[in-house]
This record gives sequence, C-alpha cells and structure tokens, in this order.
Amino acid sequence: MEIVCRAGIQVAGESAREVHDDIIVEDRVRLFLNGEFLTALVASADRLDDLGAGFVISEGLADRVESVEVSGKDIHITAPAKKEIQLETESSGGSRVVGEPGSVASSITVTAAGIRAVTAAIESDVWRRTGAVHCSVLFCDGELITRACDVGRHNTVDKVVGHAALRGLDRSTCILGCTGRQPAGMVAKAANAGIPIVVSRAASTDGGILTAERAGITLIGFSRGDRFTIYTHPERVPDVLERLKKAQP
Repeated sequence: MEIVCRAGIQVAGESAREVHDDIIVEDRVRLFLNGEFLTALVASADRLDDLGAGFVISEGLADRVESVEVSGKDIHITAPAKKEIQLETESSGGSRVVGEPGSVASSITVTAAGIRAVTAAIESDVWRRTGAVHCSVLFCDGELITRACDVGRHNTVDKVVGHAALRGLDRSTCILGCTGRQPAGMVAKAANAGIPIVVSRAASTDGGILTAERAGITLIGFSRGDRFTIYTHPERVPDVLERLKKAQP
C-alpha cells in the first residue's frame, strides 16, 4: 500500500502552521473474468490477487477461483462463472453485481468477548498514520487469519474473502470484522462468501439489516469498546441471549 507525504496548512482555533501529512494513494485497477473485461475499481494497489479473487466470490459470480494473474494493475481471474453479469453502482460508487445474494448455513457461535476481540483487531497502523483507509479482518475458528486495508470499504472485504478463497479456507467457520457501515451491498458480499457473522464498528442501514435477516447472517453494528448491537440472528451469540433472559422480569 503506497503512502506519500503531502504539505498542508493546519488550522487550529486562531493559529495556523505548515504540516506534512502521510496521505494514502488511490489507484484504479481493472478486473477481467475468463478473458473478458469485468469492471474497474478504485482501490489501493496491494494484494491485487486477493482483491480479484474476493470480488468474484463475494459478488456471487463463482463459488471458487481457479487462478489469478496480476499484470501491472490488471487482474485476470479464471473461475467457473455461474450467472449472467449485470453491474450497478453501489452506494460507495463502486460496482455491484445485480441479484439476490446467497444464504448462509453455519452452526458457529461467538461470545461477547469474541466480538470484542474481532473489533479490537480491525484497527491498523495504516489507519493510524493516514486516517484514510477502511479495514476488514477475518477470524476463522477463533484465530485472526488476515487483515486488509484499502481506500474502499468494499475492497477490504474482497481482499480478506479472496485470501480465504485462494487458500481453501472454510468460510462458514469465519467471522468478518469491518470498519465500514453495512448497507445491503456490503452484507451481500458476506452472504455470497458464506460468512455467517459480520461485526462492524459502524452503523447498518435498513437494507443491510433486511439482507442479513434473509441471508441468515448475524449482523452486529456499532461495535466499539464494550458496546455492540446485534440486529439479526442473535442465536449465534448465546451468552448475550442468556444475559437478556436474566434481565427480563
């Protein structure tokens, strides 16, 4: 991930001073699926193999990826595509494949402490330096598997999903942690990837909550410090349900 130093004038109250800030670089990459141009993405130009593989999986274009080749900023993915492709613009300005996401079947559970551990892992050194990136993490079987940062929140999900897909990990045992808000398109990525639990430091939209409910995803928002809100499928957080039961008259 490329970071450059840029000059600026910082104003604080009635004072002003020259500063030099670390600034994240945004690039444009192109995705090709089975030899055909698919879409262009504004992204941070690192881990492009994971990005390409993850986009295809999390947009529901294929269940697996056979190969990824990166040439400069062009990403060539070979995968058994399973449907016609129609793209639309997402709320972030990125591309989203039109269609209903898949449903998730998983018996995994998580504790309140586990949710806090996922949340704590989301913050990154790059974010602390620049304040300009989103981050996603993937926990599988209780362990942190990978962390990805990018200028686009969607891309961070694609990168961690792609990392899992290219290494043959069972995504139904995983928990996705994100810095970004959770509209329908973000939740759909987790659904298509088969990830049953999503934890975000940010808010969810009504569409995101409805998508999670239909897809069988446990969606958790506003996870900060000791606080979080479970919006859907709370049965995967049994210790919280037990607390709620005890608190009821």
